Amino acid sequence: MKILLTGSAGFIGSTLALRLLERGDTVIGIDNLNDYYDVRLKQARLARLLAYPGFTDVRASLEDRAAINAAFATHQPHRVVNLAAQAGVRYSIQNPHAYVDSNLVGFVNVLEACRHQGVEHLVYASTSSVYGANTRMPFSVHDNVDHPLSLYAATKKANELMAHTYSHLYGLPVTGLRFFTVYGPWGRPDMALFLFTRAILAGEPIDVFNHGHHRRDFTYVDDIVEGVIRTLDRVATANADWSSDAPDPATSRAPYRLYNIGSHRPVELLRYIEVLEDCLGRRAIKNLLPLQPGDVPDTYADVEALVTDVGYQPDTPIEVGVARFVEWYRAYYRV
Repeated sequence: MKILLTGSAGFIGSTLALRLLERGDTVIGIDNLNDYYDVRLKQARLARLLAYPGFTDVRASLEDRAAINAAFATHQPHRVVNLAAQAGVRYSIQNPHAYVDSNLVGFVNVLEACRHQGVEHLVYASTSSVYGANTRMPFSVHDNVDHPLSLYAATKKANELMAHTYSHLYGLPVTGLRFFTVYGPWGRPDMALFLFTRAILAGEPIDVFNHGHHRRDFTYVDDIVEGVIRTLDRVATANADWSSDAPDPATSRAPYRLYNIGSHRPVELLRYIEVLEDCLGRRAIKNLLPLQPGDVPDTYADVEALVTDVGYQPDTPIEVGVARFVEWYRAYYRV
């Protein structure tokens, strides 16, 4: 297939692009290489993709409507994966306009381009952060998620609503994927595993929020990518049993689907740090702090819908995933 992928220089995007190229798909990668974090890392990720003749590198921002329309018109992709977004809960408190530009304006540009180019299927990244104030565990795609705790989460919830509208109005098949705390090689430097590893190796203290007692459904990047590919290959369909008297948020009369992609095994942060210490062969100096604004105490993915529809459940334990990250980190940074 010819697949247009936004966020191709990103952590998940570059890993996904590599898998698609390896299986023989043509990939048109769109990224603006912004400086939210180290651009050199993004360039190194891209270098892996440029070795494949089936990869086309397009430099553009999602909010640049003309550039997005031109990319779609030129390449006419069969399917689209939208991973480009302004990420991060805490940064959304400091710089809210970046989230509106990329996650709202940018996403409507993608939706419009998909509509006018007759794209077969749009798969887009949402986040476990949409569950916000929900406390019933595990988090289910069939639950209401109307109480986000950060602007980042609110923009991702808005993406789900926008996608449903286009699916309803224009029959565009759309699938939203709520990712749960992704980690692994080539990861983002602003995420906990990266920050902890750098600090521990440097002998510096690490900030451990909520005193290390919150739990996260840490999900290895290869498991996330497998889930994306499986859902991409299964075009979203309407739910014939959907009822407007008891509406299911995860499906619709339109060709619209939502899935969690998570390990289904929440791990306490202190245990996560312990595994990292074992892999590094060093102990961390912990600076114990309260929960940060916008954060939730626990995440836990119900993946029943993913298993039922595409026959897949992430299965990489943190002991394996963290070890692979440390091996990559030491090699990449020559530590």
